[in-house]
Amino acid sequence: MEWREEGTVLSARAHGEAAAIVEVFTPTRGRHAGIVRGGTGRKMSPVLQPGAQVDAAWRARLEDHLGVFQIEPVRSRAAQVMSDRLSLSGLNAITGLLGFALPERAAYPDLYSRTQTVLDLLGTSEHWPFAYLRWELALLDELGFGLDLSECASTGGTNDLCYVSPKSGRAVSRTGAGQWADRLLPLPPCLMGEPTDSLIEILVGLRTTGYFLGHRLRAALGDRPLPPARARLLSLMGRVEPPTRLRL
Repeated sequence: MEWREEGTVLSARAHGEAAAIVEVFTPTRGRHAGIVRGGTGRKMSPVLQPGAQVDAAWRARLEDHLGVFQIEPVRSRAAQVMSDRLSLSGLNAITGLLGFALPERAAYPDLYSRTQTVLDLLGTSEHWPFAYLRWELALLDELGFGLDLSECASTGGTNDLCYVSPKSGRAVSRTGAGQWADRLLPLPPCLMGEPTDSLIEILVGLRTTGYFLGHRLRAALGDRPLPPARARLLSLMGRVEPPTRLRL
């Protein structure tokens, strides 16, 4: 069995004396692992950094075997993020969540395309935090935990939507929320697709996506803890632009 495809390195860990077990995310093979011989050496370890774009050729005797990768570098993203702590945290959050959430060897071509878009914005565009928030929404949607923000779950209206129900994942209007407003999650405009560069507003949106990552997705995966890289990203965002109360 063998295949070859371009993909993004999610993680690499030492295996034996010099090899590494590497996880790569590709359009048609999804999250796929394999052994890279010499993966911890001077030549290969810089190539196998999370977020790097690589050409990966996988080979195994049987399809369900771990198999062996031959990896060639396509593009390193290290230079574009190393001088920006926030961008580096974003990269680590993306690769960490993909490694945590995706089932092995299941194809997610649309999510792969979205992932490439966000990774390429890191360190090169000030708009990447908004793209990252939209990426988290796409991740939830692809894995069956998507939010329905099209209309109020209570009234069916489309005006003044400002909350999300933690039970149904549906939008709720101010009128529809009534006395239950304090039990609902915030729905800032950016979560509905309105672009913003405000880290305050984006953090509010990430609070909501984080609820569904932590309470729905994590529960479905056996209550494994979310990757700490995501919490570090949110913490750093809060330090860059300290959160204040956002009026909804």
